Amino acid sequence: MAGMEGSEGGGRKKVVVVGGGIGGSLVAKSLQFTADVVLIDPKEYFEITWASLRAMVEPSVAERSVIEHVDYFSNGRIVTSAAVDIAERGVVTEDGNLFPYDYLVVATGHRDSVPRSRRERIAQYQDEFEKIKSSNSILIIGGGPTGVELAGEIAVDFPEKKVTLVHRGSRLLEFIGPKASRKTLDWLTAKKVEVLLGQSVDLGSASDGLYRTFDGETIRADCHFLCIGKPVGSSWLKETLLGGSLDDRGRLMVDENMRVKGHKNVFAIGDITDVPELKQGYLAHAHAEVTVKNLKVLMSGGKGPKLATHKPGSAMALVSLGRKEGVAQFPFMTISGCIPGKIKSGDLFIGKTRKKLGLKSN
Repeated sequence: MAGMEGSEGGGRKKVVVVGGGIGGSLVAKSLQFTADVVLIDPKEYFEITWASLRAMVEPSVAERSVIEHVDYFSNGRIVTSAAVDIAERGVVTEDGNLFPYDYLVVATGHRDSVPRSRRERIAQYQDEFEKIKSSNSILIIGGGPTGVELAGEIAVDFPEKKVTLVHRGSRLLEFIGPKASRKTLDWLTAKKVEVLLGQSVDLGSASDGLYRTFDGETIRADCHFLCIGKPVGSSWLKETLLGGSLDDRGRLMVDENMRVKGHKNVFAIGDITDVPELKQGYLAHAHAEVTVKNLKVLMSGGKGPKLATHKPGSAMALVSLGRKEGVAQFPFMTISGCIPGKIKSGDLFIGKTRKKLGLKSN
């Protein structure tokens, strides 16, 4: 091991945050002046992930949605490395350093392969834009929120392009109700997107712009985008101190205070948790806010009864369909068109999210 890292902060508690996504970034930003905070993340930036599909058709969006950690987290330590182990009092990173903690927050979300630097990430969006622009026909594999939103962005910004969406499920957006699925299918069909349900693409057999489904159907496309679900970012935890707190789906089991079960000084937030709710950005923010409140109570010597709690969110979801429309599922109704579009699709909550991090909205 290369050594032990950490700084003395005049008796301030040490908080290590692993993961610089939606929840982890907000915890680091919110605690930077009340604790000695170390943020461990393999990349140098935070990304507003729900804006990523718009950035593929309008790369300048990434200038606002991809944010250097140092821009909102100036009074702590940023460690650009992956965490590989958790011991009783410290987190071990890939480069062999140990970062001691009094409190630990795990926020590693879903596993995703993205570049290390902001510059490389923005360049990646430019490349994807060029790929879309130079193609006459585009195949999208996966009919969850990512595939649907990408199909919507391309259909609105490039209506002349032939878009085919293939989904192995019997309906789109299976994470929400059938009514929202039907409204989404109707919208895509009206925009001339060809939707093939109950089918999977055999990427291994693709050649010269010809793709085949496992049912033997042939699709011609100049390029493809794979938009299938990513695994939870918890495989690194299996052999650690927290291994026994993972459920059978690889998610960390937490209590209502967002503490990992069996560990009084370890919190988990966002998609990695077993909270029975849809995995969405606004809920990761809610987890982070509860965790920040509770860490402030615990660091000032407070006890259990004073801790804030998180109640699982209702089955509410907003899916953008291009720039002006969308589909929204609320607890008692499902609507599509311009009203959900006004809520999300225009700015995609980029300004609001930047403000939460103390940054200018534009």
